[in-house]
Amino acid sequence: MNKNKILIFTDLDGSILDRDTFKFDQIKQYLKKILNSGILIIPNSSKTESEIIEFNQELGENLAYISENGSVINGLNLLNSNFPNKIILSREKKELVEIFKNKVPENLQRKCKFISNLNKKDQIKIFGLGESKLKYALDRKYTEPFVFEGSKNEKKDLTKILKKNSLTIQEGGRVINLCDNVNKVKSMNKILKIYKKIESNIEVIAVGDNYNDLDMLKNSDLPCLVFNDQFKEDQINIDNLIISNRPSPDGWADVVKKALVKLDHNV
Repeated sequence: MNKNKILIFTDLDGSILDRDTFKFDQIKQYLKKILNSGILIIPNSSKTESEIIEFNQELGENLAYISENGSVINGLNLLNSNFPNKIILSREKKELVEIFKNKVPENLQRKCKFISNLNKKDQIKIFGLGESKLKYALDRKYTEPFVFEGSKNEKKDLTKILKKNSLTIQEGGRVINLCDNVNKVKSMNKILKIYKKIESNIEVIAVGDNYNDLDMLKNSDLPCLVFNDQFKEDQINIDNLIISNRPSPDGWADVVKKALVKLDHNV
């Protein structure tokens, strides 16, 4: 019997949630089985608080979670009553956008199409969401999603300029997010530092499917990659990587089962 506490930090879109339908019905009972065994599942997503609250409701569980690419940690008090309910790691979106407008040259700004400035039809097309879920995806307090219409070199230039001004861009499957100097791994490590106050022996499983998940995977004990045909093998350099040959949501169950077997914890 594994004596260590197991924490699973997981991306949602394309990892637990189907890439196109955003459903996870076929693994819902497996998720509940994992939780009932005492393992913690902590969503670590680019999704907004509103979207992850909706996910929790669909799952029927109150999970602690990280939203907007590491900007906010919510619900740690659910893990221990002495932990804080909310930890904000980012400046507000308005301040980030102001820096962007003041520091990024106009020629690069024109290559960035902010989703909030587009019409509803284009917003729905880009996010792949219905109108009812779109409002939750746009309810952003700390990040600003955009589509970049420039070259690779222009994107590199943009990244450098933002980095000089303590901002970052995080690439997901559908959009790029303008973010503060935050990311998924920083917020994951913040939670681990707090959690180790009550539990010293921890095993960390991290599950993702995209570029903005790779650092989180690299900093876990058991990194798991759900199938994503956008990736090429030579783009990933992670030791002991567990890879699924099926997409989400079934691919999530595949890699997590393999990871738990390695930890002698069959669920």
